[in-house]
Amino acid sequence: MKRGLQGNEQEDGGGTSSGSQETLKRSRKQRREKDLEEEEEEEEEGARWECLPQEILLHIFQYLPLLDRAHASQVDSSRESAEAACDILSQLVNCSLKTLGLISTARPSFMELPKSHFISALTVVFVNSKSLSSLKIDDTPVDDPSLKVLVANNSDTLKLLKMSSCPHVSPAGILCVADQCHGLRELALNYHLLSDELLIALSSEKHVHLEHLRIDVISDNPGQQFHTIKKSSWDAMVRHSPKFNLVMYFFLYEDEFGPFFRDEIPVTHLYFGRSVSKDVLGRVGLTCPRLVELVVCANGLRPLDEELIRIAQRCTQLSAIGLGECEVSCSAFVEFVKMCGDRLTQLSIMEEVLVPDHRYGLDEIHWEVSKHLGRVWFPDMMPTW
Repeated sequence: MKRGLQGNEQEDGGGTSSGSQETLKRSRKQRREKDLEEEEEEEEEGARWECLPQEILLHIFQYLPLLDRAHASQVDSSRESAEAACDILSQLVNCSLKTLGLISTARPSFMELPKSHFISALTVVFVNSKSLSSLKIDDTPVDDPSLKVLVANNSDTLKLLKMSSCPHVSPAGILCVADQCHGLRELALNYHLLSDELLIALSSEKHVHLEHLRIDVISDNPGQQFHTIKKSSWDAMVRHSPKFNLVMYFFLYEDEFGPFFRDEIPVTHLYFGRSVSKDVLGRVGLTCPRLVELVVCANGLRPLDEELIRIAQRCTQLSAIGLGECEVSCSAFVEFVKMCGDRLTQLSIMEEVLVPDHRYGLDEIHWEVSKHLGRVWFPDMMPTW
């Protein structure tokens, strides 16, 4: 949410003066023109090494040491690069890893590989790494049997596990991890792997206190059905780990929010990546008392005045908020800031969100908001390019 600092913008989240804004716009435009000129010069220099056919590149990389091949495989995100990464993993028989992260900028890369090829390479690592503490395997064809191998060899050391978008893993597979890996402190999953049984397992006396739980709630097709989680399961989690952060990313269509925000949920960081209705945002104010950060990508053209005021009233720990394609009257926004006060350390609101009314216009609102925040604040402005 926090904007990158440019020119003489203030680090505390405040904006710039109008003169500084003009300077910022000019510098951005000049930088963009310079980048375009550099790109044109590079294109005129002729073909570069990365334009070579993949088979030639792979042949060249075979002569590199294992570590150098690992670095090279991070540059290209094609299927060939994913295959090279698996080849490297399968050779780590004499290497005891503590951290493993399989990251692809082109998300389907590992998913395009034969499942057996990927699993066999990953199993080599799980068997030979007796002290693996951090594992990031998002967007991979990892499955339940391979997770059992992970548990059998690294249950005493695993502290962080991130595995969003792993369609071959079932709730039973992740439950096996939770049942045996009692040192887990951070966990990132898709919502379809979240269950009451998983939360109860993470809340057992054998487990250390969980610090961070990230849940991605993603809809691939409109009208997709989602299960519900019992309030009692969340309550058990909070009793066991009262200070844990629950981060939830929602990428749903508007008619798919039915099961959510009906009962109290201990979410602390909440992000809506698609348009969300007034009704859902109203329920957020009623069911999310631990909310610390809220980001709304879009809502539509119906003002969120009542919903924003309710969130300020009920979410007494809220310290960061960002609003994208939404509408809020200037008066309601000032009231919201007044209620939250200087605990709002991050306030990212596009100028287009604020609707002038009989009390405040866009020329006056930044003064009133700045007064309640205790620092200089301006609404964000759309870039000029």
